[in-house]
Amino acid sequence: MRYIVTGCDGQLAGRVAQNVMKEVPGEQLIFTCPDLNRLRPEKKEAWEKQGITIRQANYDDKEGMVNAFRGGDRIYFVSSIINGPKRVQQHKNVIDACKEAGVQHITYTSFFGANREGYHQYVLEDHRPTEAYLKESGVEYNIMRNNLYMENYLTVSVILAMLSNNVWGTNARDGKATYIAKDDSARCAAALLLGKGGRNQDYDLTSLTPVSQRDICRMIAEKSGIDFKFVPMDDEEFRNYLEALHIPATTDGDYSRSPVPFCTMDMVTNEKGIANGQMGVVSHDVEKLTGRKPLEIPDLLDTYSYVWKEKLTNIRQLR
Repeated sequence: MRYIVTGCDGQLAGRVAQNVMKEVPGEQLIFTCPDLNRLRPEKKEAWEKQGITIRQANYDDKEGMVNAFRGGDRIYFVSSIINGPKRVQQHKNVIDACKEAGVQHITYTSFFGANREGYHQYVLEDHRPTEAYLKESGVEYNIMRNNLYMENYLTVSVILAMLSNNVWGTNARDGKATYIAKDDSARCAAALLLGKGGRNQDYDLTSLTPVSQRDICRMIAEKSGIDFKFVPMDDEEFRNYLEALHIPATTDGDYSRSPVPFCTMDMVTNEKGIANGQMGVVSHDVEKLTGRKPLEIPDLLDTYSYVWKEKLTNIRQLR
């Protein structure tokens, strides 16, 4: 059995790669990234020493992915970083390449709410057609629907606040969410990749404690000693807050001055979902898949304290 991890140079899939390395000999692993030139040479060398095969797999290049995936039996497929129809096509390319390469099982990273009525987050317009295409593909699968990433509210929100005179703005108001830590998501992804999920089953990945951003802001203010001010906003006010920081409306925009790689359409609708009480659902799927309870916000405060201590101004400065 050979296992493929796509996007191994990224924050989430990189964690997945580290987890499967603990369970499977390097000779059984294929790690891919969209551009091998972006992979740090020391990491590539360390992986190759362990017998891991490293290949380039760009989601825009279906034939290239067919070659990259050949010889693999099961794949973890992390979703693309862009939004919109281009992303949907990229995801279809991955699924088509898997079929042509003979991959027998696909684990896909989707977003919480993709299977729920009344959820209108911007990213769901990408994930819903991808899920449907995957289910119709004939390839066995697991879908993991991540809630909002916990790390974004301990890094991105803090950076944006520091760039805005310590104003923590959001249209989430006092809504609560069961944010998921990327470490927990990665552990679940590794478990599914290695065959620990049910056949063609979906999993909702959340923490167990709904938390408001007002509470997160308070926790960070107390720990940092910085007078962060939580400011509830309506949708338009929050969009203006983000636009003042040069964050584009869509991922097709100009990111030369943006401190984050996200778009306002994504951020405003995600936060609106929190305000509407949609993101506070509690699932126990993390524990089912990993045998351990998920991390909670207080568990990661120290980990990301360097963000405010070093006064980061861009997500690219994260380590």
